[in-house]
Amino acid sequence: MKNKKKQKRINGKMKFFLIVVLIYLIIGLINFPIAKNALLNFLNMFLRILPILGIVFVVMVGINLYFTQSRAKKYLGEKSGIKGWIYAIIFGILISGPPYVLYPLLGDLKKQGMKNSLIAVLLYNRNVKIPFLPALIYYFGLPFTIILSIYILIFSILNGKLIELLVDD
Repeated sequence: MKNKKKQKRINGKMKFFLIVVLIYLIIGLINFPIAKNALLNFLNMFLRILPILGIVFVVMVGINLYFTQSRAKKYLGEKSGIKGWIYAIIFGILISGPPYVLYPLLGDLKKQGMKNSLIAVLLYNRNVKIPFLPALIYYFGLPFTIILSIYILIFSILNGKLIELLVDD
């Protein structure tokens, strides 16, 4: 029984990868030209996006090294004024990772005096995902990406103002 517990299970990511490979193999056996065409299209798209992904990776590493928790407290505090709104927008765009990782940081910032409106702006602007911008531009074009990002920025400010009106700090 201990041997069964010690056996490693395949995680979801690996299962998905193996299923995709299996589908490619099955399609390759049934109709090789279709599988070959699909694989070549994937490689072509990947090679076109790869340089942009490299730039995004370098920018994200730089951001994570520069923007520490103490700097965020300084720039997003209660007395930050218009700069706080600007920094909340910028931090919201630049911060990556799952939102539940941000909740302890935001809770700590709230205890340090960060306004609810700035928290709302920061969380709303997480929808401008820097790592996904290359794919968004590739599939939908640059004008769509720019307009969508501007709308997100505008509505984040409106959302923050609404939170400011409805929720007491």
